[in-house]
Amino acid sequence: MSVNLHAGGTASAPGDLDATYKKVFWRLIPILMVLWVLAWIDRVNVSFAKLQMMEELQFSDAVYGLGAGIFYIGYLVFEVPSNLLLQKIGARKTIARIAIGWGVICMLMAHATTPALFYTLRFLLGAFEAGFFPGVIMYLTLWFPTERRAKVFGIFMSSVAFSGVIGGPIAGSIMTHLHGYWGTSGWQWLFLLEGLPTVLIGLFVLKYLTDKVEDAHWLTSQQRTELRADLDRDSKELGERQHSLSLVLRDRRLWIFTAVYFLVIVMNATAAFWGPTIVRETGFDNIATIGWIISGVSLCGSAAMIFNGLMADRTQRPLAQCVGSIVVGGLAFVALSMPIYNNAPLTIAAFALALAGAYGAIPVFWQMPNKLFAGTAAAAGIAIINSFGNLGGFLAPYGLGLLKTQTGSVASGLLTVGVLGLSAALVLVLVVQRFMNMEARTKPLKA
Repeated sequence: MSVNLHAGGTASAPGDLDATYKKVFWRLIPILMVLWVLAWIDRVNVSFAKLQMMEELQFSDAVYGLGAGIFYIGYLVFEVPSNLLLQKIGARKTIARIAIGWGVICMLMAHATTPALFYTLRFLLGAFEAGFFPGVIMYLTLWFPTERRAKVFGIFMSSVAFSGVIGGPIAGSIMTHLHGYWGTSGWQWLFLLEGLPTVLIGLFVLKYLTDKVEDAHWLTSQQRTELRADLDRDSKELGERQHSLSLVLRDRRLWIFTAVYFLVIVMNATAAFWGPTIVRETGFDNIATIGWIISGVSLCGSAAMIFNGLMADRTQRPLAQCVGSIVVGGLAFVALSMPIYNNAPLTIAAFALALAGAYGAIPVFWQMPNKLFAGTAAAAGIAIINSFGNLGGFLAPYGLGLLKTQTGSVASGLLTVGVLGLSAALVLVLVVQRFMNMEARTKPLKA
């Protein structure tokens, strides 16, 4: 039987180490998942608010698209500084600061009654949320070795899709039943009631999270020692990785990964910000019904993320899993661009596949660049990929909003999104596959 040696020189059975990682998982992942669910609810609840606020405030689709997308500009500006700050002050304070800030801004969105204020608050929402996702990705690398990360990433990131599972019905109920209550519109209640829990949980995080293994009072001394030894073993097996920020910025692989992630996020943001509109255009007018449909569709995205993470851990082939997921999503968006709107079941099925493909690619994608960098380079590299890649989240809602304002339809935009997704799969196969198998200044990645 194989064993893992810990610092004291004795051996711990793999089963004991599995139990320790299970304990770490149940301590960290649930609270991080709750925060990521709330982050996405607070980020995309504007897609449901749109169904009321556009008519009430006389906003055009172009105004909505710019407001939805400008979130990512704030994200871009502040994400790298936020992740570098995490290196200095730790994950606990950083994640708490981010959650409290974005929760407050979400509540203030109830007062976004002019385009200028709408744009400003959406920008600030992105600025405050900046650093959360890459910060969590980096934080989890401090607690789980390479061979365990894809499953953990997949489960954590499934929160994105799960946010749609619960966010849709909640948004539909709030906007339907509270509309006009105390002279406040349903869309305003939506922002108020969905921002408050984030603030409260952000305060809880200050007491709950632990920055590093050595400070984990909820583990025994032996468990901390064994965990540290296993993480050191993993770091040694990965070989020499880039720590220098200047070298990372000159590494073409970083920018290729950024370009691929940009295209993946174009698909992701299209599904998130235009999903309720796509469903409504199939003939569903009741907001609560639309919420429940989005909930069911989001289950497909959640299942895809968890399945891809499990398979990537089992096969150690994240690139293949990522390509397959992107191809499914890209083809589904192409199908959505075709004249199938008068067939609601076909439209909803295509949308479910588009969402599953777009969301399912994300957790396995992060397995690839995570093997390249360490230390400060990891903090900056992950943040650069995520922040510049997330500009796709600006392009998608804004571009589709302009097209819909000018043409009255999102069909051409959905076709473009599908083609861009398929282009990302092509880059992974023709470019990333090659350099991942080449000897470079870092240990070759496993495809």
